[in-house]
Amino acid sequence: MQPLGLTLYRLATTALSPAVPVLLRRRLTRGKEDRERSDERLGIASLPRPEGLLIWIHGASVGESVAALPLIEALLAALPCHILITSGTVTSAKVMQQRLPAKAIHQFVPVDTPSATEHFLDHWKPQVGLFVDSDMWPNLILNAQARGVKLAQINARISQRSFLNWGRVRASAAVLLAAFETCLALDEDIAARFRALGARDVRVTGSLKADAPLLPADPDKLAALNAAIGSRPVFLAAQTHHGEEETILPAHDILHRQFPDLLTIIVPRHPERGSAIAMLCGARPSKQRSRGEMPDAATAIYIADTIGELGLFYRLARFCFVGGSLIRHGGQNPLEPAKLGCAVFAGPHTFNFTAAYAAIFAAQRMGLVTSAGEIAAAAASLLDDPVQAGRLGAAALEGANELGGAVAKTVDVVTKMLGHART
Repeated sequence: MQPLGLTLYRLATTALSPAVPVLLRRRLTRGKEDRERSDERLGIASLPRPEGLLIWIHGASVGESVAALPLIEALLAALPCHILITSGTVTSAKVMQQRLPAKAIHQFVPVDTPSATEHFLDHWKPQVGLFVDSDMWPNLILNAQARGVKLAQINARISQRSFLNWGRVRASAAVLLAAFETCLALDEDIAARFRALGARDVRVTGSLKADAPLLPADPDKLAALNAAIGSRPVFLAAQTHHGEEETILPAHDILHRQFPDLLTIIVPRHPERGSAIAMLCGARPSKQRSRGEMPDAATAIYIADTIGELGLFYRLARFCFVGGSLIRHGGQNPLEPAKLGCAVFAGPHTFNFTAAYAAIFAAQRMGLVTSAGEIAAAAASLLDDPVQAGRLGAAALEGANELGGAVAKTVDVVTKMLGHART
């Protein structure tokens, strides 16, 4: 018998199913759904199922989907299969369309109602389902288990807060986690939390993101930006969240006193925040990339509010502040800049990537900043000493490289789940 919590969840999602199309239309007006592919959210496939072995990988958004790319390549090389990757955001769909290899296809994950998830699973019939990080949808998971899909959590993580929340519905958590044959955790602390909640066969394999390919960059766009910036010193704040620009902009002001021609580049995690950031700039001259604008000599703040161009900016700067870390979001992925030799600073909230930040900061012997003054001081020291900035970038790369190997371990687990020998 299912725990009461899961029974109530299934009843509630069944009752609310008729309202789902209305909710999706509202999301569409806010740019959060793809008009041409909205039926996929109801479990109605827009593509035929390929013949043969189908491995399904699910990641919530861009970060999880991109983290899966090296795993997708490795699985296709090791097994005679096709890959289906699902995610829930428009941005992730666009990125996947650009970067997925042959024999891999993307679909939007169905909303978590019994009917939508059943339509999805009845069409795709995957043999294996790999859930990246911690995106847990009860109907999708339990319906897949009921159809005999072999499930695994990969790159698995759970914050202390989420652990405590799941602990309040421990019986439901145990049933959901028991649906997975194995749980491949990022580190020992996370593994202990999963074990305490009832997960089985929990192993520590590290982060898939440590094996991810370098973020791409269009060489013509990179050349154009370099020409526009010239010899100006650059301070990059990447992947910032609401509430962080209020610290970044004062740090710019402090730096500007020492470096009058400073250009600060802000890359918001959510590009739609570009205009709001421009308003925060006040009297500071700013330009927005989403409007086709390039920085000129008078630009103080360049807001890079576009999708899929982060690799450009990590290549432009010798160091960067990584956002999501001054607020309790938990920090964005520091491995992306570090693997490009870009030194990393971040605030105190880095629990999304604890091991990665620890390795990079240890290699750099610095990196934690908690205020505008500390950010400005760290940035000034490297703007003043390009040689030291280069050394720090090399150290960041060394720290990131220490964390590799999760892809090979995950492929081994999947092939054993399938009963195939590695090719």
